[in-house]
Amino acid sequence: MTEDCVFCDIVGGNFGTQFVYEADDIVAFNDLRPIAPVHILVVPRQHYASLDDAAAAADGGALLGRLMRVAASLGETHASSDGGYRVVVNTGPSAGQTVFHVHLHVLSGRHFAWPPG
Repeated sequence: MTEDCVFCDIVGGNFGTQFVYEADDIVAFNDLRPIAPVHILVVPRQHYASLDDAAAAADGGALLGRLMRVAASLGETHASSDGGYRVVVNTGPSAGQTVFHVHLHVLSGRHFAWPPG
């Protein structure tokens, strides 16, 4: 847990957030400001400020693999009728990261253009 990290507060139960997925090391919940009909955040309980920090950790590869498996499972479960979903990780302010606790966005329910942004 890190002070002044909203995701650490959510993981710690400080806001009463309902989890759509919960395990010892990962939780997932609906985004407060969704950009798609389905917008779920997949978050490790352990604080890592960014994807780079998580990847550099001793258990980083295993953790990132588990995060992706959870994102894929949630994507399949909550996908729109065409079965499509997108998984996004923003790393750094210029890439759109606004909460500095690594997290994956699982998005579905509308058409997503390419390239993003």
